Amino acid sequence: MKKCVIIKNPESGKLKKLPSSDEVYDTLLKYGYNTEIKYTKKKKDATEIIKSLPDDIDLVISAGGDGTLNEVVTGNEQRKKKLTIANLPMGTTNDVGNMYGFTRNNYKNLEILLKGVKKKIDVCFIDKTPFIYVACLGDYIDMAYNTPRDLKKKYGKVAYALYGLKQITNKINRYKVRYKIDGKEYTGEYSFFFITNSSRVAGVDDIYYDVKLNDNMFEVAFADLKTKKDILRTFFQITNNDVKSVKNITYYQTDNLEIEFLDKQKTSWCIDGEEYKSENNIFKFSVKQDQKMLMPKENINKLFKENDEKK
Repeated sequence: MKKCVIIKNPESGKLKKLPSSDEVYDTLLKYGYNTEIKYTKKKKDATEIIKSLPDDIDLVISAGGDGTLNEVVTGNEQRKKKLTIANLPMGTTNDVGNMYGFTRNNYKNLEILLKGVKKKIDVCFIDKTPFIYVACLGDYIDMAYNTPRDLKKKYGKVAYALYGLKQITNKINRYKVRYKIDGKEYTGEYSFFFITNSSRVAGVDDIYYDVKLNDNMFEVAFADLKTKKDILRTFFQITNNDVKSVKNITYYQTDNLEIEFLDKQKTSWCIDGEEYKSENNIFKFSVKQDQKMLMPKENINKLFKENDEKK
C-alpha cells in the first residue's frame, strides 16, 4: 500500500473545506494510498512538515492556496530525497490550480488529481528562494499578502478589490534598473516587474499563450506605466491579447535574469502571493527542474512539452 500525506492549511480560501475525513481516506484508499492529514498552524509550517517526512512517502498533497503550495515546494527543495508532490487548490484565487485544470469542487478535484500523471516541473528561484509561478513587484501588488485574511475568508477574491480601494490615491512609483539577461546588459525605468512560469496571474487567464512548465525557462515582463489610466488600459489589453504584443511592456523568455535597482524599492517582492522581504537591491532569477508533481490530465498537452518523461 502506498503512503500519502495531505498538508492542509485550514485558513485558506473563502470558508472552503476538504470533503469529510472519511471521504478523503476512502477516496485515496481506492487509489491505493494509506493517508494522513497534517494541519498547518502558522506560516512556513508546510515547509517544515514536508522537510520532516520520511523518504518512503509516495505522495504529498498541498491542500491550500498558492502560498501553501509554495511552502511545500520550498520544503521539498531542501530535502536530500525529494518527494512527489501535488496541488489540491483551496485558496482564494488559485491561479496555479486553475491553470492546471482543477474545478471549484474539492471532492471532484481530488478525483481529478488521483487520475492524473506525474510530471517533472520547472521551479523558479529569486536568489535561493523558490517560487512556483510568479515573482512580482510594483504598486498595489501588496494586496496579495496584505489583504486581511478574515476579509478574504468572508468575501473571497472581492476582498482584494476592497483592500485595493484604500490605495487608489497612491502615486505610481517607477524604478530605474540595470538588468542582465542572456549575457546582455540593459537599463530602463519601469513601474511593474513580473517574472512568471504561468499562463495565469492574479485571476487573469491566458496572459501567455505558450507557457510550458517543463522547458527550463521563465517569462519576464517589465511594464512602463506612468498613470492609473495606463494601468487600466494595459490591464484591458492583457485580458484580450497576448502580453508580448502589449504596448509599454518589455518581454523576454529566459533561464537567467539579474535585476539591479538603482532607486530604493518602496515595496517588497511578492512571490506566489506572499511577501518576500530583502534588503538587497540586486536579485538573481534562475530555474531548475528537479521536482516531480502529480498533475491533472486536463491541460497536460497545453502545459508540457511533448518530449517530457511521463512516468
